[in-house]
Amino acid sequence: MSTQREHDRSFVRTFFTSPTAVKGENDSAKMIRSAAQLRGMRAPDVWVPDNEDATAPSMRDEGAENIVEVVAEHGAAFPGEIHPRIVWHRDSPGTRYRGFQHILEISDPEKGAIEHIDGFVVPEVGGIDDWKKADEFITIVENEHGLEEGSIAMSVIIESAAAELAMGDLREEMGKPDNNLERLFLLVDGEVDYTKDMRAITPTGGLPPWEELRHNTSRGASAAGLIAIDGPYDDIRDTEGYNERMTDNRAKGMIGIWSLTPGQVVEANTAPLPPVTGSWLINAAGEDVELDSEGSTQFYEGDRIELESTDNGYVLHIGSDKRELDEDELREELLNMTEYVPSMDDIVDSMEEFEAAKESGKGAISMTQTATIVIDSLEIEIEKDRMWDEATYQAAMTPISLFQDVYENRPDQHDDLAELYGEEVVERAMKVGE
Repeated sequence: MSTQREHDRSFVRTFFTSPTAVKGENDSAKMIRSAAQLRGMRAPDVWVPDNEDATAPSMRDEGAENIVEVVAEHGAAFPGEIHPRIVWHRDSPGTRYRGFQHILEISDPEKGAIEHIDGFVVPEVGGIDDWKKADEFITIVENEHGLEEGSIAMSVIIESAAAELAMGDLREEMGKPDNNLERLFLLVDGEVDYTKDMRAITPTGGLPPWEELRHNTSRGASAAGLIAIDGPYDDIRDTEGYNERMTDNRAKGMIGIWSLTPGQVVEANTAPLPPVTGSWLINAAGEDVELDSEGSTQFYEGDRIELESTDNGYVLHIGSDKRELDEDELREELLNMTEYVPSMDDIVDSMEEFEAAKESGKGAISMTQTATIVIDSLEIEIEKDRMWDEATYQAAMTPISLFQDVYENRPDQHDDLAELYGEEVVERAMKVGE
């Protein structure tokens, strides 16, 4: 497998689709014209003028024309990458040919759009041979228009079992002289069509969670040097659910998610970044609860944990469980029940300290985090020690690398980031790991 990447981005937080042509409007391109002018946290990392599912079949030829017009006019100023989605289907030669014709039209240098377009999104792919067909069509377009081979990226949407299995073939296929699959950029889950392809049924008619698909896409992207994106979250008013989904995804290594509205874009642009302030969590009968903070003192205000003092020590109630403990045993129990979520400043502090220790010849150092936990007006001081070595440092680098990637690729968000963290923290974060 070739290890050469054809794209610079290491992370993509947001994948935002817009209909390319809206029927019955004076300006059928109004949706993509509006999206092209998004800036700051409302602008996605990847904008997808969607000439497939979001656009009626009868409007797709006009949609391709609209892409050319809008991108030629606004593409130079758009702060993210632009990747139009064209029509494609693993079982339909006619659909694939129509998609090829749209790529050919949109990529014509004389029309002024392709210089601002980073790639194309190909939906409904099947096995690896189908991916190669899409790649070959893009190679033909590049040669037809005198563009450098591999200069147009290709992203695919995983909407079938065949496409899911094909991700396992990428490491072997990429880099072979009979294809240009190094142009691959994003692997995007499409759970709706995947559900249909799998003939899955749920009692409510809703989508299954497809934990395995999201894991497999993240794994496939990591193995092939690509970027994984989760599919759309249709309940656009459920901000809490959207954030829970993103939290679950990040634990799988999947940073990016499909965004259906500018509001979801803001959430998805912000959520993966390191927290502004640190916080303590306590496991309250199986549920992680954030403690209320006043300085280094952390207050539990819920009703799942109760603490009372006795002549011999303490009685700790966790749900229906009752434990009689002395002070040392209580402190140990609270240490096991609590976790600290570090802020950006905390992470940078720790990394700077480890870098200084490594420079002086130390391979590992101990970091201590202290807090006073208050439950039912009773105070217990705890200390958590964590050993930092090179592996810990590299793991901590992942959220900082994300921040650095955002800062380098999205200058339109510099003011937002400085306002969020403070200029001093931003400057330090950009220096660690150099």
